[in-house]
Amino acid sequence: MLNDKSILITGGTGSFGKAFVRTLLQRYPSIKRLVIFSRDELKQFEMAQEFPESKYKGVRYFIGDVRDEARLRRALEGIDFVVHAAALKQVPAAEYNPFECIKTNVLGAQNLIEACLDSNVQRVVALSTDKAAAPINLYGATKLCSDKLFVAANNIKGHRDIRFSVVRYGNVMGSRGSVIPFFLERRASGMLPVTDGAMTRFNISLQEGVDMVLWSLEHAWGGEVLVPKIPSYRVVDVAEAVGPECARPIIGVRPGEKIHEEMITASDSFNTVDIGKYYAILPMGGTYTLEQYCADMGGTTVPHGFSYDSGTNEHFLSVSELRQLIKDHVDPTHSV
Repeated sequence: MLNDKSILITGGTGSFGKAFVRTLLQRYPSIKRLVIFSRDELKQFEMAQEFPESKYKGVRYFIGDVRDEARLRRALEGIDFVVHAAALKQVPAAEYNPFECIKTNVLGAQNLIEACLDSNVQRVVALSTDKAAAPINLYGATKLCSDKLFVAANNIKGHRDIRFSVVRYGNVMGSRGSVIPFFLERRASGMLPVTDGAMTRFNISLQEGVDMVLWSLEHAWGGEVLVPKIPSYRVVDVAEAVGPECARPIIGVRPGEKIHEEMITASDSFNTVDIGKYYAILPMGGTYTLEQYCADMGGTTVPHGFSYDSGTNEHFLSVSELRQLIKDHVDPTHSV
């Protein structure tokens, strides 16, 4: 589907962007153009060392900010597909600088939507987060707003051949600021601080996230929020997997932090469909019904009151599974 197509990814120099670009260049050698749009010139320079334009003829590096709609319009010229990964994501920074987070995550999302509607873009997939489900912090609230904007964009597309969809997943294994690299860094100190002994998180690898976005570009109807079925882990089990000999003081939950990650709330259950590998939260009052979507996707509606969070998940990773995953996806030298 992506051969001979032009693709733009916002926030393209982040962890997801790098994995996405690497996968595209490996799987789709005939890709026409791949535009990496981000605001950090140093990260673009560093990424260009791995994916130089001299070797990958279709790769282009665009410096720009999603806050700048005019720059987005320029970057979108000739683009077929868009993946929106740009965001301010650090919860404490968002709490301290709330409107800066709003400018990027909400106003930036609307800028991209407007620019895509005025271009010949055919598919848009926006990355969301578990924190957008029943948000308790500003970052989550801005991502919920962003999700709503992308879903509602399908209402104003008119006769344009364009679909806007959202992909929502939780903690990415080994991502910056997450618990696994933090514990690996702190292991030498002999102490791994745990916020709460009951805390759980979903687990997804970067590659699984990339594959889900690629699936969404090809199969999404537009307007749905797609959620993957993935395992959970207990944070205390991560501590055991990383440093079984380390002390684990309980330091308390940080502001804006949940004990369990939540991706589908009970209120979402009335318009959520199980489509096998993923759940799809369908738009209320959209252009298609749950029955139509189920018939086409081979899905079934979930029971009313259904919710999906990391604490009640059916599949939990064991300590030995966590050790292997850490070795495979985060630290190849890990052998505890």
